[in-house]
Amino acid sequence: MSDAYLALEDGRVIEARGRSPGQTRGELVFTTAYTGYEESLTDPSYEEQVLTFSYPLIGNYGVREERFESDRIHPRAAIAHEFTEEVVEWLDSEDVPAIDHIDTRDLVTSIREEGAMKCGIAVGDDVTPADAEAQLAKCKGMSEHTEIGAQVSTVEHETYRGGGEADVALIDCGAKMSIVDSLNERGADVHVLPHDTTAAEVEELDPDLLFISNGPGDPANFGDAQALVEEFVGEIPLAGICLGQQVIARALGGTTEKMDFGHRGVNQPVRDLNTGKVIMTTQNHGYTVDEPGDLNVTQVNVNDDTAEGLENAELNVITRQYHPEAHPGPHDSLGFFDDVLGMVNGTEHKLVADD
Repeated sequence: MSDAYLALEDGRVIEARGRSPGQTRGELVFTTAYTGYEESLTDPSYEEQVLTFSYPLIGNYGVREERFESDRIHPRAAIAHEFTEEVVEWLDSEDVPAIDHIDTRDLVTSIREEGAMKCGIAVGDDVTPADAEAQLAKCKGMSEHTEIGAQVSTVEHETYRGGGEADVALIDCGAKMSIVDSLNERGADVHVLPHDTTAAEVEELDPDLLFISNGPGDPANFGDAQALVEEFVGEIPLAGICLGQQVIARALGGTTEKMDFGHRGVNQPVRDLNTGKVIMTTQNHGYTVDEPGDLNVTQVNVNDDTAEGLENAELNVITRQYHPEAHPGPHDSLGFFDDVLGMVNGTEHKLVADD
């Protein structure tokens, strides 16, 4: 074991047990999920953040690559009350600093009360509190990353076959593989395209549906994806998840804003305004749609009334702020993918999954 220090924006420096060495910085966020640590650590939406697990023991069922949502770990560092050796070996193999033996309940409470905050981490045999504070100082001097899409997006067009019943152009702003799997399972071929794909490239593909994926950070940084929505809205059906909802809303005259600490975890309640039904959802985002523009709000978060579902039937647009593919999480909202493909074949929306 090695020394470890966590320097917080509120002035505290917390001593911890070092598990994987390194020094880094980022926005400190948390997840409330009891399971799914493999999926969370490989979720591109955590790019440039420091991920705190509120559940105390992380790693109690091992590490299996088939559960990964991408090809690498995305948070800059990981924090838990206790990591198992197998998870530590995985984090260390990807040079991701990790610390534990810390009161994560207190840390999560601080984030909920004060909002997501910047932090610096130093882990190693000879590190000092000053090293963590130096990382924090660098973090404070950083501006919002405007090229984050290039860090998480595919570089080339990749196709995943699902049966040829529909061609989906998935704009990869940091997509989870579970989204591709969910569409493949329903017979769709999914063409995963770079975040900066041009309108001409989409036209050449001639898809049945344009899908904007989840991803990290501020939706304002994904101007190329927004331009695609503006180009094709009303011509082909459009869908989006998480960041994708925000990008589509901005393209259709809406606005977005940064949340205090975001929605992160697998227990976010969402109410459908048409049916009154409440479902539990998986979420991971720090921004939200403030004004929906030409879209109608169809679902809201029970806790804070933020927009969770947007639609425009005339334009064939449907979006969700949460993750219907739910890896990890409840399967209440898997019907969203049926709704999305229903726009292609003309079937009626179900809005939420059947009981």
